[in-house]
Amino acid sequence: MEHDELIRREFARQAGTFEDARLNDAFTRHLARLADFAAPQPDDVCLDVACGTGLVARALAPRVRHVTALDLTPQMLATGKVAADRDGLRNLVFQEGDATRLPFLSASFDLVVTRFSLHQVSEPESVVSELVRVCRPGSRVVVADLIRDPTLPGDPDRVERLRDPSHGTMLTVERITELLARAGATLETADVFPVERPLTTWLEQSRTPADVSAAIAEQLRTELDGGTPTGMRPRAAGDDLMFTQTWAHLLARLPRPAG
Repeated sequence: MEHDELIRREFARQAGTFEDARLNDAFTRHLARLADFAAPQPDDVCLDVACGTGLVARALAPRVRHVTALDLTPQMLATGKVAADRDGLRNLVFQEGDATRLPFLSASFDLVVTRFSLHQVSEPESVVSELVRVCRPGSRVVVADLIRDPTLPGDPDRVERLRDPSHGTMLTVERITELLARAGATLETADVFPVERPLTTWLEQSRTPADVSAAIAEQLRTELDGGTPTGMRPRAAGDDLMFTQTWAHLLARLPRPAG
């Protein structure tokens, strides 16, 4: 299956649970942190790439002039549009599109944001290049993503793919910084932090099949008993298991116009 179709399939299934605070508390709990980090300005024209249900776009909308929320999955966009209409957000539009081929002219936006897309796509370098291309000179690109900590043992991507087959590869902060620089943007500030999550609700949110969920839980328990590291940093929490991801918010700026 082509990777884009795999992403559409998986996220169409997750559209109804994607921003359920009970199942996806980490996404909603750290949303304000990202919105503040992006430092939106009242006159900004913004783009949220691979927006999912537009959580970031909807958080930015009251603080900027206009936001476009773009995603590959129609079901995600439809869910976000209902929420935006409910909240009376009239400066936000939803658009279907591919993050590797953004349907916008160069230098169209003051703030370009993408959250949890680079680890999902097959061509992260193309996505970063497009983020920078559509950003105006002197303006900002914000990348928020799961990242790999190369100092930790184990392969968390393997477990992530069991949960969600459309998961690709987590990058390091250094690699994302390199991609931004190659595209023409310079990293200005970074916010890197651990996020501990309960295993059960994480699996419920993605609607992972019961047999696969059980296999993931068994691998984490085996690690706790001294077995092979999974890269998920598990710990027991009563009848459930907790695991830890590393998240990064990275803000890069394009060079200001000459003169």
